[in-house]
This record gives sequence, structure tokens and C-alpha cells, in this order.
Amino acid sequence: MTEKPTPTPRARAIALYLPQYHPIPENNEWWGPGFTEWTNVAKARPLYRGHYQPHIPADLSFYDLRLAETRAAQAELAKAAGIEGFCYYHYWFAGRQIIERPFNEVLASGEPDFPFCLCWANQTWSGIWHGLTNRVLIEQTYPGREDHIKHFNALLPAFTDPRYIRVDGKPLFMIFSPTDLPEPVKTTALWRELAIKAGLPGLYITASIGDPDWNPHLHGFDASVITRLPQKRRAWVPWSSPYKKIRDKLLDIVGRPTIHAYRKVIESMITRPEREITSYPCVIPNWDNSPRSGSKGMVLHGSTPELFQELFEKAIARIENEHPEHRIVFIKSWNEWAEGNHLEPDRRDGKKYLEATRNVLLG
Repeated sequence: MTEKPTPTPRARAIALYLPQYHPIPENNEWWGPGFTEWTNVAKARPLYRGHYQPHIPADLSFYDLRLAETRAAQAELAKAAGIEGFCYYHYWFAGRQIIERPFNEVLASGEPDFPFCLCWANQTWSGIWHGLTNRVLIEQTYPGREDHIKHFNALLPAFTDPRYIRVDGKPLFMIFSPTDLPEPVKTTALWRELAIKAGLPGLYITASIGDPDWNPHLHGFDASVITRLPQKRRAWVPWSSPYKKIRDKLLDIVGRPTIHAYRKVIESMITRPEREITSYPCVIPNWDNSPRSGSKGMVLHGSTPELFQELFEKAIARIENEHPEHRIVFIKSWNEWAEGNHLEPDRRDGKKYLEATRNVLLG
């Protein structure tokens, strides 16, 4: 009996990937020996009735990304769901890299044999991971042209790797906070020039942005990735009791998370921009960053695999008439556990979010 061939995915699904699951000297200094994202994940507790916390990983457990076996298992799960590749967050602070070990080992070893690209997470690191918004850990600065050249040269081994995800033959590179980048037109032009000098056909540079009408072409980008999370506002709390008013007053004093209904949020998550704007949708399976930010966090309440599948179908409909090369959907995220934002299996839902992903991409 011959195996049925794997169907061609309906879109190029790329999942954002956080490499923050191994100890590093900086986190040991800031938060104590052995700190990783798992520290926040494991200590999370429900903040209101019906609040799903903590999120406990299932199939892959509390893994360490220094282990090649873990990285291989992640790739197998993603591939089975029809995901084309991972988009690893990459950190560059004026020549200083951080949390770079997992990706560097992927690059050096050639394993897993699974496509990837990079997203420069070009934001200042603050103490928001522990709810301390005023504490600066590493400031993001932009020294100028020479630093951009050094940065490109550091990225070049990745860009030339045969696994690197390309669009129109060009390596795909995302900038997480494009409006923070000084002189983006000059910087992106410089990087494209350096890519051509290095023998590449150029770079395909995308910008992560919330505004669907923000025109990437005016700022030096090839396309935008529309990542729409709701704005923070006064929270509602899904409880009722004779003591509700007293609880509300206490929570107003100590703080409480902003809570949005996932079902309502996804109604406006997929948008159609103006014709002249090239953009790609980004789907969000779930969100709850209270493990990082405590009562100052934000929760998309009531996410289910079924609702996520509905959202994903909307994203597919948004790009289904594009050229196959440009039928791209980003997923935020593969494994941002401390933001309650993950496709990886957990104890409550198992592989259901991955199954929803497969249902959409592979049928």
C-alpha cells in the first residue's frame, strides 16, 4: 500500500519563534540564576473566574532549546501541521547579540532541515517581563551606517543558507518595530545594496505593523505584516457575585488585566488594505501575557481551536488570489508561552491548535 502524498498547503504559513528557553548570563543577573520564559509560565495563576492559567506544556514539556532533539521535535510538529517554516526572533543591540545560541546552532549544524527566516526584534528590553515597565535592561540604539553594515554581515550566513525562506528569490527579513528605525528608507536600501554585492538578488524586507493603511513602500519596505492586537482599556471581568462592586474597587486599586473577548477581537483582525499596499495577514491563536505582566497584562479571553480555525480561514480568503509565492500568512506565535500565545501543545488543548492549523492549510 503506497502512502498518500502530502497535499500542497493552501498558503505559506510562517510561525514566529521565540528562542528564550535556555539560561543566559543576562537573565541570571536580572532575574536570578536559571531564569527563562518557563519561570514566568510556571508561576502564573488565574486572576479572575474562568481565567485559564497556568499554561502547562504537554508533548514537548518544559524544554531547553540548547538540545537539538527539542528543536527537531518542534520542526516535526510544525511540518505535520503544514507550516512552511519558523521566523526566529533575532536580537541585535548595536553589535551586541543576545539569546542567539539556539538559532546559531540550527545554522551551524544544518539541523533541523526545516525552513526559517529572521525577525529583528528591534525594541528596548524593559522590565515589563516582570511588570516593571520603567526598568531598562538593554536599550536599543541605532549608531548609524557602520553598525548596519556589521549587522548585515552578521546575518549573511543565514541569508545564504539553503533553508532560508525566500520571496521572489530574495531572503525574507522582518523588522518588528519599523517605526522605531531611524531613516528606514536609507537603511533598507543599504541592506539591499549589500545583499546584491554578496551575490544575493536582494532582500525582501517586511515590517510588522498594526495599521493596515500604513504604506510599507513609502518607508523602504517590500510589504507589511498586519499584526492587530486590541488596545488596552478598562477591563471587564467575567464574574457575578454579591461582592462584585467591592472586588471591582479592590482591583482598580491593585490593578487588573485588560480583558477582551477573543471571539470579538478576531472579527477585525483580518483586514484588506488599499490596493497599492502589499501586506500579509497575521493570525493569533491565543493571547494572555499576565505571566509576564501580572495584573497589568492583557487577555484575549475564550480562545478555542475552533475560533482560531475560523480566523485562519479568513486569512486564507484574504490572500488566496495572490500569486502562490505571495500567499503568505504569519502566525504569532509558535512558542511565546509567557504571553499565552502558542501553537505548541499544552495540557488543556493538546494538539488541537496544530490540528486546526493543519485543517486549514492541508484540508
